Amino acid sequence: MAETTRRFFPYESPYPNQGEAMDRIAAALGDGDDVLFEGAPGTGKTLSALVPALEHAREEDRTVVITTNVHQQMRQFVEEARAINDEEPLRAVVFKGKSSMCHIGVDYQECQTLRDTTRELVENEADKLELEQRQRELLDASREGDATAAEAREAVMEELEEVEERIGDTAEANVCEHYRNNLLGDNDEFYEWLYEGVRTPEEIYAYAEQRELCGYELLKEGMEAVDLVVCNYHHLLDPNIREQFFRWLDREPERVVTVFDEAHNIESAARDHASRSLTENSLENALPELESEDDSRADAAENVIGAFRDALVESYEESFAFGEREQVGEDWYDVPVSNENARDDLTLAFLQNYEGRGIQTEIELAVQLGEAIDEEYEEAYREGDATSRAESSTLAAARFLATWMEENAELGQHPMVSVRRDDATDELYGRAELYTCIPRRVTKDLFDDVYASVLMSATLRPFDVAADVLGLEDPVTMAYGLAYPAERRRTYSAGTPALFSSDRGDPEVQQRVSALVEDLVEFTPGNTLLYFPSYAEAERYYERVGGQTDGTLFLDGSDVETDPLRERFVESETAALFTSLWGTLAEGVSFDGDDARTVAVIGVPYPHLDDRLEAVQDAYDRVYGNRNRAGWRYAVEIPTIRKTRQAMGRVIRSPDDFGVRVLADKRYTREDMGRYSVRDSFPEEERDELIDMDPTKLKFGMLNFYTDMDAYEGDPPRP
Repeated sequence: MAETTRRFFPYESPYPNQGEAMDRIAAALGDGDDVLFEGAPGTGKTLSALVPALEHAREEDRTVVITTNVHQQMRQFVEEARAINDEEPLRAVVFKGKSSMCHIGVDYQECQTLRDTTRELVENEADKLELEQRQRELLDASREGDATAAEAREAVMEELEEVEERIGDTAEANVCEHYRNNLLGDNDEFYEWLYEGVRTPEEIYAYAEQRELCGYELLKEGMEAVDLVVCNYHHLLDPNIREQFFRWLDREPERVVTVFDEAHNIESAARDHASRSLTENSLENALPELESEDDSRADAAENVIGAFRDALVESYEESFAFGEREQVGEDWYDVPVSNENARDDLTLAFLQNYEGRGIQTEIELAVQLGEAIDEEYEEAYREGDATSRAESSTLAAARFLATWMEENAELGQHPMVSVRRDDATDELYGRAELYTCIPRRVTKDLFDDVYASVLMSATLRPFDVAADVLGLEDPVTMAYGLAYPAERRRTYSAGTPALFSSDRGDPEVQQRVSALVEDLVEFTPGNTLLYFPSYAEAERYYERVGGQTDGTLFLDGSDVETDPLRERFVESETAALFTSLWGTLAEGVSFDGDDARTVAVIGVPYPHLDDRLEAVQDAYDRVYGNRNRAGWRYAVEIPTIRKTRQAMGRVIRSPDDFGVRVLADKRYTREDMGRYSVRDSFPEEERDELIDMDPTKLKFGMLNFYTDMDAYEGDPPRP
C-alpha cells in the first residue's frame, strides 16, 4: 500500500485487493481523474475510496463529500468515519435535510421566512442596544461641554427611533425561538462537541432540542472547510440544492471531491431529480387565487392556467378505453400522450383550448403575478398576519407552464400525463409531467464542475455504458471480483424454460419452474431467497409451492412492510422468501451467514416496458444512433443484469460464509438463444463461475456442496 494512504489507514488491510485499489484511486485523484470502481463484497469498497480521497483532500485543501441513497450505507459511512477519526482526527459532519431536523415542524419555505425574520429582529435589537449605549456616551460628553456631541447625539437618536420603529413593526412577527437562541448564544460548546467525534443528525437534533437550539442551522454554519461530509444523493444531484450546499461548505466546486456509493442507482435518482410535474389540484388552486387579485395580469394568468387545466382533464378522459376509468386507483396511472412525429396530445389540446393574446406573453405575465402574490404571502407571514407561510399556486403553475412549453419537445424530455383517484372524494385528478429520460442532463454538469469523483458499486460494469449515461469523460476504471474462497460457493445456471412474459401462463412452464423452486427450498440447509420478475410472479409460485415443502414460506409485496418481513424471515431456520427483483429486498440489505444460504433469480426479470421505459429506450436510440441496440441495452438489459447481480450478492458476505447462487432460465446458460441470451452481459469472471445445470439435477449439486460444507443438521434430504 502506498505510504500516502497510511495517515487514515495505518493498519494491515483484511482484504487482498484493498491496498491496490487505494493506490490506484490515490493516483487518479492526484491527476484529477474521475474513477469508476466496481468491487464485490470483500473488497472494502468504502475505505478503498474514502481513505485516498481524504488523504488527497488533506494535502490539497479540499473537502470530500461521500453520498448514497441507501440508509444502511449512511450508517456504515458513519461507522467508517468514526474508525478513521480514531486513528487520525478529522472534521466530519453527517448532513440530512431540514425536514428531518426541524424542532417546530415547519416546511422549507416557512423555515426560510422564519430564519430571515428572526435574524432581522435580533440584529435590530442588537443595533438598539448599541445605539442606546452610544447616545448615553454622547449625552455625558455634551453635559461636559462638548458642543459636537450634542449634534452627534441628535443623529444617533434619529437612527435609534428608526430601529425602534422597525422592532415595533416586527413585534407580532413569527419568529423561531430555537434559531433566536442560536443567534444570541455562544455556540462554541456545540462546535467543540460536534468535532470531538462524528455525530449523526439524530444526535445533533437531541443535543439541540435539549438546549432549545436549532441544530440544522448550527450544522450548516459549522460546515465551512470540513474534511468530510456524509449526505444523501439529493444534496448533489439537485442543482439548486447543490449550489447552496457548496456555499455552506464555503467551497467552490473545484475544491470538492465527491464519492458516490451504490453508484448504479445514480441514473434513476438523477431522472427523479430532473423530472418536473404539476397536479390538476395545483391548477385548480391557482384559479380562485387569481379571482381575488385586482391586477391587470390576472386575466392573462387565468387564460393560460385555465386552458392548461382543461387540456389536462381532456387528455386523460379521452384516453380511457371502455372500463379503464374505473380501474384507476390511488396510485398514479400513466396515460401516454406523446406522438412520434407531432407535439404531444396535452400540448395540442392546450393550444386548441387557449384563447388569449399569445401563450408565451401571458405565461410570462402569469409568472410575474405569481411572484408578486408569493411576495405578499411572504410578507404576511413575516409580519405575523398569517400563522403559516402560504405558497402561490399561480407561481407554481406558471413556472411549470413556462418549462413545459420551452422544453417538452427537447431530446430526452418526455411529456407524460398521469391520473389517480382521490381516496376522500373518489374523484379522479391528473398530473402533467416532464419526464427526463437522459440523466446526464443532471450529472454531467456536476462531474464537470467538481475536482474529481469516485463512483463505486458492486455492479457498475459495463464501464463504457456507465460513463456514457452519466457524462463522465475518460474515467479511470477498476474492478475487483469476489475475493472470498471459491470453494465455499457454487453458482449455477439452471436451464428452466425461458420465462418470456407470453409464456408465464403456460402450465408446463409453471410446473417445471415450480419443481425447481421446491428443490431449492428442500435442499437448502437454512433459508432461501427467491427473486422473481414481479410481485405477481412471486405470488404465483408462492401459491404453487405452498404445502409442497416443509419450510416456512414468506411472501413479499408492494404493500408489505419489508423490515418486519425480513426480521421474521431471518429468525426462521428453514424458510423461503418470495419477492420481486425490483423490490426493496434485492439490494442495500445483507443476508449474512444463517440469514440465507441459497439465493435464486427466477427468470430474466426485465421490467414492464411501460411508456416511461420505452421513452428512455427511444431517447438512447436517438442519442447513440441505435448502434448495437443501444436503447435496449442501456435502458433495459444492462439495468436488469445489474439488478440481478445485486440480488445474487445478498448472500456470501464474509470469508467464512458459504452458499449457493442460482440463475434459473435457459437464457443464462450456454444454450444458443440468439439475441435473447444474456449470459454474455455478465462480467467474464462471473460467466466463468457459472455452472450449467439440468434443472432436475440441480438438487444433486446442492446436496453435494452443502454436504461438503457440513451444513445439514442430521441426515441430509433424500433426492
